[in-house]
Amino acid sequence: MEVINALGRRKSAIARIYVKEGKGQITINNRELDNYFAEDRLRFIVKQPLALLEKEASFDIKVNLCGGGIKGQAEAARLAIARALVKMDEENKSPLKKQGFLTRDPREVERKKPGQKKARKRFQFSKR
Repeated sequence: MEVINALGRRKSAIARIYVKEGKGQITINNRELDNYFAEDRLRFIVKQPLALLEKEASFDIKVNLCGGGIKGQAEAARLAIARALVKMDEENKSPLKKQGFLTRDPREVERKKPGQKKARKRFQFSKR
């Protein structure tokens, strides 16, 4: 089997992954998954598409992550893994889509406006 690559994005995080058959090893930025994501819930998020299809020990995955925070990076990796699994086998699309793993979350940070503290927060108004 050749190497399959896919891309996943969430907020400002970008995940580029390369999937090939193997023993289920996940490497993120040349570090082990358990070493990169210290929290259990983040590791769970990354492995969700593989767990749904019961293929945790079938593929070796190499992930290049950049940008964003740890939660956004985990969700970007989840989207990329789900897209790669669909590229491998079209039959995987239905269960992954049903769980919402193939949908890119479009929410981004709203920009700061001039004359305001943040995107929507304003300086205190003084009438007199």
